[in-house]
Amino acid sequence: MQELHTFEIKPKKAFAFNFKELVDYSELLYFFAWRDIKVKYKQTVLGFLWAVLQPLLLMLIFTFFIGRAMQVSSDGMDYAVFAYSGLVLWLVFSSGVTNAANSMVTNAAIIKKIYFPRLIIPVSAVVVALFDFIMAFVIFIVILLIFATPINLSLIYWWPLALLLTIVGTIGPGCLLAALNIKYRDFRYVVPFLIQALLFLTPVIYPVSSISQVWLRYVVALNPMYAAISVFRLPLSTVAPDWTLLVISLSSGVLFFIIGLAYFRRTENYFADIA
Repeated sequence: MQELHTFEIKPKKAFAFNFKELVDYSELLYFFAWRDIKVKYKQTVLGFLWAVLQPLLLMLIFTFFIGRAMQVSSDGMDYAVFAYSGLVLWLVFSSGVTNAANSMVTNAAIIKKIYFPRLIIPVSAVVVALFDFIMAFVIFIVILLIFATPINLSLIYWWPLALLLTIVGTIGPGCLLAALNIKYRDFRYVVPFLIQALLFLTPVIYPVSSISQVWLRYVVALNPMYAAISVFRLPLSTVAPDWTLLVISLSSGVLFFIIGLAYFRRTENYFADIA
């Protein structure tokens, strides 16, 4: 006699992130990321060089108009190194959040046809930003050699940790905005303005020590990218970080990560209906 098997199909728990499902679909994550990378640089003359030119051009602009003209301090580093060290992570955040916010709308045709973990789509947008980071980081090493910047090799392990903090700080807001954008299309106009405003609330082009108001330093520390950029600069800087501000920023990043993923998981069931 043939044995009968019973399968029970039931919804996930409300706040189950189900990361194992992402691992099971890792090949699909790779496909989405590689597709977006090819589309991003398709039919461009300079191709992948755009990932390097963007932070370089911004570094030159900030160096001449802010570093030299306004004489902004740079925590003991050459200002060009200071600016680039912030931009190399900031562009991961800005590109990752922007692309993740639009990712569900862009891939609406796919999510209506087949099932796969919807979280793969915004996460793949962050992976594309990491691809750009790899090339920009190579130029960062070249810049350190050009300016003969001393590096504390005993603290170099902070660099991968800073990248991890950037990923965590990007995925949370990216997933939150992706879920909100598919329901409220107004967010497509809000996100670019939000990213521009956050640039000036993040110590990318200025050190937090230059802020005289103590309360304003705490406001800046609420930005998850404050901790990532400050940690990334530790092997290069001669100024000790404010650990209180770092803890605040770390807590903010973890909180945004949890809220973003929880809201995305809780609302993903109706994405196909309203996309």
